[in-house]
Amino acid sequence: MEDTIAAISTPIGEGGIGIVRINGEEAVEIGARIFQSPSGKDLREAKTYTMYYGHIVDPETQQFLDEVIVSVMLAPRTFTRENVVEINCHGGIIPLKKVLELVLRQGARLAEPGEFAKRAFLNGRIDLTQAEATIDIIRSKTEASLQLALRQLGGGLSEKIQSLRQEVIFMLAHIEAAIDFPEEDIEEMEYAELRKRAEETWQKTKDLLVTADSGKILREGLKTAIIGRPNVGKSSLLNSLLREKRAIVTDIPGTTRDIIEEVVNIRGVPLKIIDTAGIRETEDLVEKIGVERARESLEQADLVLFLLNWGEELQEEDQEIIHLLQGKKRIIILNKTDLPQKLSEKEIREILPEETILKLSLKEGVGLEELEETIEEMVFAGQAFSLESTLVANVRHKSLLEKAENSLSETVKALSTGLPTDLISIDLKDALHYLGEITGEAISDDIMDQIFSQFCIGK
Repeated sequence: MEDTIAAISTPIGEGGIGIVRINGEEAVEIGARIFQSPSGKDLREAKTYTMYYGHIVDPETQQFLDEVIVSVMLAPRTFTRENVVEINCHGGIIPLKKVLELVLRQGARLAEPGEFAKRAFLNGRIDLTQAEATIDIIRSKTEASLQLALRQLGGGLSEKIQSLRQEVIFMLAHIEAAIDFPEEDIEEMEYAELRKRAEETWQKTKDLLVTADSGKILREGLKTAIIGRPNVGKSSLLNSLLREKRAIVTDIPGTTRDIIEEVVNIRGVPLKIIDTAGIRETEDLVEKIGVERARESLEQADLVLFLLNWGEELQEEDQEIIHLLQGKKRIIILNKTDLPQKLSEKEIREILPEETILKLSLKEGVGLEELEETIEEMVFAGQAFSLESTLVANVRHKSLLEKAENSLSETVKALSTGLPTDLISIDLKDALHYLGEITGEAISDDIMDQIFSQFCIGK
């Protein structure tokens, strides 16, 4: 018998309601021992999906702990397919802590991080991709990232992976039959059909992988560094994207001395924007540290917004920054177009001939919409994803899909060149294993524990 577990499932702090969740075979029994209803209702007689008003009382001391509403959900029609009791307390730290301590004294143990979701997975209620989607829902930062996680929780990705697995199983069954019954050689027509199916399955896997970079950005956010020399409008750009005055803006070079990080929603894309100190040579110790941090942020960024001053000629510091941008996804922004032009766009084109160059006047609010549109296009690379699309968003999923894709590629080569069936079988078994690791059909306990350890306690 599995232990009965309990945890606080709502954020710790002051709030209207806080929930202590009890899960397991003894959940209702424990709830019944500490719950007193004015009507004398015994939770052991409760029907599933019912709620009761009453009080939590220590059965040993008869001490009144809190006024509550208790929900009873009976197996197997629950998230974990086990009995669940949720005690809706007042949302302060003390009442929640006292109620949880009482529940633990009655025989439950404190749940480990992600243990409720882990039990749902182990009991077949959800697969591993759906379990991972629950934490993505909690962490979602935009409507698009929420919809992506909900799509995964609803089984969108699972369906795609299971479809690929069924194709691999079909091919493997035919190959294994040829190995087990060598006198029944696979005819040339069957080889051609298997090769066609292998190519189609391989292509479907590649199509799914195409979505991985965009999916990862929607899930985790795009780390974006605003870079430029002092006083080109970096902090103004941050404030404009945030639609609030988050960073101090002055005409004095070197005002920003440390990095400022904020998350902003750009057309459904979460951008982790970093406003950096202006990159220049300086003797000021504090500013020098800020400049060094700006260089580090540039190295780590997924996207760089490089600002130049339209009202000044290209400076040596600008050219040094351009050198640092090599190999980075970037957008060149010519800011302060409200000033008389002194910056030579032709000179920039000679240095960066194929760059995306935008003209902005943050002071007048001109060009911001075009910048947001450009960022959206770069993230999705021209692909028309809708909120109903299935995207690969998890690094673990992408890695395993890449391995499966490689195994299917080898399968296609083997079928095309007529290699022995036992070699083809090895590649197909590898592909099946990698796909199974995504949904959890084939996964080690260590990897499973590592995945669920990332969850919060109470989920």
